[in-house]
Amino acid sequence: MVSRKKMPNGVAPVASSPALVSSNKLSSPVRFPLVVLLNLTLSAIFYSFVSNFTAGDLSSVSRSLQEWWQVAGLIGWRATELAIGWWGEYDSIDLASLTLLSHMPPLYLLTTFYGIRPTSMLASLTIDVLTTYIPFRLLRPISPIHNLEAPKAAVSNRSVINDIPVRIYTTVLAAGIYGVIVFGSFGTWLPVHLVLHFEGLRDISAAHSAALPFLILSFLPAGYAAREFLFTPATGAKRDLGDIKNLAFNPETATLWETVRYNLWGYSKRTRTMIQRTATLVMVSGLNTMLQTFVTVEGSEFYGAAGWSGVWALAAALTGTVFWWVGDVEGVTN
Repeated sequence: MVSRKKMPNGVAPVASSPALVSSNKLSSPVRFPLVVLLNLTLSAIFYSFVSNFTAGDLSSVSRSLQEWWQVAGLIGWRATELAIGWWGEYDSIDLASLTLLSHMPPLYLLTTFYGIRPTSMLASLTIDVLTTYIPFRLLRPISPIHNLEAPKAAVSNRSVINDIPVRIYTTVLAAGIYGVIVFGSFGTWLPVHLVLHFEGLRDISAAHSAALPFLILSFLPAGYAAREFLFTPATGAKRDLGDIKNLAFNPETATLWETVRYNLWGYSKRTRTMIQRTATLVMVSGLNTMLQTFVTVEGSEFYGAAGWSGVWALAAALTGTVFWWVGDVEGVTN
């Protein structure tokens, strides 16, 4: 049997599977530790399966983590990433997209400049994405924005976010932004930065021979993830109480606090969602890239890791800004 939940404000109910309904009977404080446990367990299982295939590649460029606090720090950061997704009310597609965008840069560094096989990088990235997607998919239902069967009334601009040409255009647009930022960095300051602050680089020629069309093509998965994490939730966001307060704001009768709030955060739900998610992507992508590069890559310096992470943080910020501009057109509900 398919259960149906009554939703407020006259919105039609959304069908949900028995497995998801059962998991939702667990309290949130119980479900989140279960998410962390499932993530760590699945990671250990999946990496053990591919260890013979990837160990020689990754171990040759990895620092030896012998102190307990080093391992605890990485596990703590992983739990923090999951907490951001859980308490930020992301669904499995949201967090899988965020994971791909934030875990790709350190692996891209290893593949491009340390001679690690692309297949090893793809295996590691796939495991990281799957081990975040599966626990969230089991313990939290897909949001209406990512659910093609959700009622039209549950999502704004459904015809826009589900339009195939728009999907393709926004995916290529995001991939193009990432490609241009990386290409521009390769052609200017980044090669010297890498040589000065990364000891043991095996080959820097990729920075000088990079072709922009190839870079854009290689970043299409990142473009799709950026679309799902930024463009789709912001464009599909329904108006909320904040929008009502903004419409009712009267500068002549408003208090000082209401005036300050309106001037600082009096944006539409779509804009607020884009700002929040872009800031999250910049923070998580930047911090994870810096942490994973500095802590796990042999020979990397803190300043070098910070510079490398800055490239991807800039790409994330610019992508969010352009997506906001693209969505700010006539016909799109704000």
